[in-house]
Amino acid sequence: MEHFLKTTGISFVAGLAGAALWTTSLVHEPQPNTISSPPIESVNTSFSEQAATSQGSFHRSDPPLSFVEASTNSTESVVFIKNFSGSDPRRNSMFEYFFGTGPTQQVSTGSGVIISEDGYIVTNNHVIDRAETIEVVHKKRTYQARLIGTDKNTDIAVLKIDSENLPAIKRGSSRDLQIGEWVLAVGNPFNLTSTVTAGIVSAKERQINILGGDFPLESFIQTDAPINPGNSGGALVNVSGELVGINTAILSRTGSYTGYGFAVPVDIAMKVANDLIQYGEVQKAIPGIEAVEITPELAEEMEIASLDGVIIKHVIKSGAAEQAGLQRNDVIIQLGDQAISGMGSFEEALSYYYPGQELPVTFTRKGKRMNATLTLQNLEGGTGVIKREYYSSRLLGARLEAVNTIEKDRLGIAYGIKISALSRGYLRDLGLRDGFVITQINREPARDPKAVGKYLEEYSGRLLLEGVAPNGQPFMQSYTVR
Repeated sequence: MEHFLKTTGISFVAGLAGAALWTTSLVHEPQPNTISSPPIESVNTSFSEQAATSQGSFHRSDPPLSFVEASTNSTESVVFIKNFSGSDPRRNSMFEYFFGTGPTQQVSTGSGVIISEDGYIVTNNHVIDRAETIEVVHKKRTYQARLIGTDKNTDIAVLKIDSENLPAIKRGSSRDLQIGEWVLAVGNPFNLTSTVTAGIVSAKERQINILGGDFPLESFIQTDAPINPGNSGGALVNVSGELVGINTAILSRTGSYTGYGFAVPVDIAMKVANDLIQYGEVQKAIPGIEAVEITPELAEEMEIASLDGVIIKHVIKSGAAEQAGLQRNDVIIQLGDQAISGMGSFEEALSYYYPGQELPVTFTRKGKRMNATLTLQNLEGGTGVIKREYYSSRLLGARLEAVNTIEKDRLGIAYGIKISALSRGYLRDLGLRDGFVITQINREPARDPKAVGKYLEEYSGRLLLEGVAPNGQPFMQSYTVR
């Protein structure tokens, strides 16, 4: 009997050990990849000349024992943003309040990053898109925010609140950021304020084709730090808590995190933010070309040995590239001292320059290596700082702006007034949409945004509009305006 009990006991213990080992093997078994294509969500950004002093000041050779330092140095610089659009139900009549016949107010939320002690905040453009009122919550205190400027091409926006001695985030360098490096995403997912998640840099210079604007600039940092709705406009920081990116998008079928997020590199975001604060307009440097990625098919067709670089598909008349002697089908392999691997690195390299600066270009033509120097231009074809003139009208429900040189070349027109930021109003009632360009009003040329806006606000009678739709198709439409 004693022998039997010993045998049974040993078998029982061995069985428990085996079950534990089997359970452990199931827990650590790799899971299938669930990354999928867009829906998109976003996170955040930052700006400050004072914050631009610390770059790559930490050791990357050893993983951190914890992320306490990074969290402590960054969470107080990330704010909660509320976007109010539509009508406030408190302003409606009691009948509308009880019976629900009036419009209701919509509230969406996101994150932002304090980039200066006096209240400048960087966030995503889509976080504050169509906002009628913007509120910023920091340390449980609520501020009314002013919109300083937006840039759809990078999905960056800048806000300003009236306060002093705010904790401006320290700025790192996205150009020095290495694949495999630890990073933290800081934001307000699902309205859970001051949330920190950790991961690594999975890739750089990613293009995922999600941005709007006329000249979308995509060179995203890809990370597996979990990012969810509400993180948009928030901070991506390194292990020292220095800002390296503005969390902007996720790839997901559900709208929630399923594996990878994407952030605008801080070096791009800060250049955009500085331009919006100083000039009210991003000072985009134009090389005067349209370029495409080198695919294996194009490489074979054009007998190109390497897939690195970009191919020039169109040279703008009188642009910087034409003046420097570049031609269609030239392959750009280097801008300044930066090697070009594809469209992501090409667009990022250009984003750091200003109109009027000279940029050395290395390219190949029919296999022969060549060099040239571009004198970069602005959107009007000049080399100086531009301040684009706009006319915003609540009656028209739109912002009117003169088309730039690139748009004129693309649409084949000499002038025109573009409709943007369309909301409820007169122009939408006429059937016009964002991106429509009006070239003629009652057979008269449309050149000045303010003149066109005032004319449309005051005109009554038979109205004839001519122009070009966003897809390049001409349109002519007659209306009776009362």
